[in-house]
Amino acid sequence: LSELGSESAKIKAMGIMDKLSTDKTVKVLNILEKNIQDGSKLSTLLNHNNDTEDEERLWRDLIMERVTKSADACLTAINIMTSPNMPKAVYIEDVIERVIQYTKFHLQNTLYPQYDPVYRVDPHGGGVLSSKAKRAKCSTHKQRVIVMLYNKVCDIVSSLSELLEIQLLTDTTILQVSSMGITPFFVENVSELQLCAIKLVTAVSTF
Repeated sequence: LSELGSESAKIKAMGIMDKLSTDKTVKVLNILEKNIQDGSKLSTLLNHNNDTEDEERLWRDLIMERVTKSADACLTAINIMTSPNMPKAVYIEDVIERVIQYTKFHLQNTLYPQYDPVYRVDPHGGGVLSSKAKRAKCSTHKQRVIVMLYNKVCDIVSSLSELLEIQLLTDTTILQVSSMGITPFFVENVSELQLCAIKLVTAVSTF
């Protein structure tokens, strides 16, 4: 899926995606949807009190692998849809909604808590720190896999703004995209995502 994501970006840049068979492209999109669904609701913030540190790390690695795989599936699907001169058949509503669902969930539950400690929930139910105190205690060190996921999600958000300029979406979907575009401006340490969100909000405002 990682290779498929990068190859689809190259084919999109070359402007030859529309030369592929529409039936086969639609089949690929339906398969990609299943892969997006696999990681769309997986929580990466594990805290199993009965597990050892090694067990928890193994579980986390396994879940992050599935979440990253789903991100690659999202990117491939969105690269196909935002390629030039694509037939109407590729703009499958279920796939678009699945991409948005995945992106919203992992922004809120995986990336925001990693980049801005205000979004972290204390699993032990301890006292609530003020926003400034939480941010002061935040470590700037990020796992490589989290940074990789963050970059992929930025690409997805940016590509969604392209999709909005091509395809008319339902009002419900537009509302979801709007909230996804506005929320990053209330989160610290996500400047790249905020730039992508500006593009997304601008695209929404043209509707």
